[in-house]
Amino acid sequence: MLQDLVEDRLKKLSALKKAGVNPYPLRTKKRIAVGVAKKSFNSLAKSRKKIFIAGRIISVRDQGGVLFADLKDESAQIQLVFKKDNLKNFELLKTTIDRGDFYGASGILFKTKKGEESLEVKEFVLLSKSIRPLPTDWFGIEDVETRLRKRYIDILLNPEVKDIFHKKAVFWDTFRAELKKANFLEVEVPVLEKTPGGAEAEPFKTHHNSLDTDFYLRISLELPLKKLLVAGYEKVFEIGRIFRNEGIDREHLQDYTQLEFYWAYSDYNELMKFIEQLYKTVVKKTVGNLTTTFQGQKINWGKKWGKVNYVDAFEKANKINPVSASKEELFKKAESLGLKPENNLGKGRLIDLIFKKTVRPSLVQPVFLVDPPVEIEPLAKRSDKNPGVVERFQVMAGGTELGKGFSELNDPLDQRKRFEDQMKLRAAGDKEAQELDKDFLETIEYGMPPASGFGVSERLFAILLDKPVRETVIFPLMRDKE
Repeated sequence: MLQDLVEDRLKKLSALKKAGVNPYPLRTKKRIAVGVAKKSFNSLAKSRKKIFIAGRIISVRDQGGVLFADLKDESAQIQLVFKKDNLKNFELLKTTIDRGDFYGASGILFKTKKGEESLEVKEFVLLSKSIRPLPTDWFGIEDVETRLRKRYIDILLNPEVKDIFHKKAVFWDTFRAELKKANFLEVEVPVLEKTPGGAEAEPFKTHHNSLDTDFYLRISLELPLKKLLVAGYEKVFEIGRIFRNEGIDREHLQDYTQLEFYWAYSDYNELMKFIEQLYKTVVKKTVGNLTTTFQGQKINWGKKWGKVNYVDAFEKANKINPVSASKEELFKKAESLGLKPENNLGKGRLIDLIFKKTVRPSLVQPVFLVDPPVEIEPLAKRSDKNPGVVERFQVMAGGTELGKGFSELNDPLDQRKRFEDQMKLRAAGDKEAQELDKDFLETIEYGMPPASGFGVSERLFAILLDKPVRETVIFPLMRDKE
């Protein structure tokens, strides 16, 4: 039983204290990483130079007068050899050491008769006594909920999981480096907002005690960043957390990291050229090549990306033109597809609902999905060729959206009208329709330059690794265990 094992370790802890050993010392000596020691193993072993290493004990083997233990730090693992003849407190060590403890060990590198690189310990120190035993069968646990609830154990015992977050650091670092190379300025905009905007999503609400005011956690980075274009900055970006109070599935989380950037004096055509090269660089740096697998399908990021017209693809799949179709026609089509649309959905939401069912799954290879109906995107400029659509593109691959950009709407009158249309949808019961942001409207009334903008979330990273997005988050939110 677990409790029996815990009690046994508590007895060992007590024995250590009685013997005058501090099981949680304040400091430790300067150490050499195990990986560094192993890289220089031959020269260090030949010189018989004493080194000090530290890490977690992951296995112990008692051979009477010799105790073998495997010690692991973040860089590598090595065998420790404790010999009774070398150590005055050998017996105390034998009776108190456990898998999971942290130890520091000073000694000389050598190879055993079996050729295993090892450290012959001359001195050792307990750095942290483990009270709760590490699982021994973690690799056999298939329950994802268990793994995610105890993610620190999952990372500790599963090298593949640990590697995910090294790759994720490379993923965001590459985006950041490429944007800075292109002279974008990294900024930070507020997480708390009086009016949530920039996306269609239900926000989280909180209360600021000092100001005695309710605020929302941001659902997007868009509107504050566009205010900085008005302020005179021409290239700005942020990589930060956003929060959306919506459902959990393979592609969605409530709090996640998103990159957004805004680029003055450019449009979505120039932006698409930039994004294609940017994605290819990020994919190559993150996974090592330009071909990935997602749910059994090969995705080739290296080819030239084509364009798919939203309206044409929709009409081909559904025999309805989404621009000219009425809300009633779209509602009936959604019902015929078994989508069970809610009565309060506006035309844009109905179009999007149908598209995701009938067209999106077929877009496996990377393409730009361009020019959707104006009802779909309240923050993008209308096309000068067709005012019924907007200059927006989505990066599509693996049958899902992996980034969105558009020519930014900078006409304050058109923007106000679209916000008012969104507010009518909210009044009809659509909680995810955008709110009218008076402060943003006032800002762009001072004049905002023509610009393009783009956003991409960590969903792209999850697709590259072929994993549900919450498995690519270190500590995902979980429902309380019953």
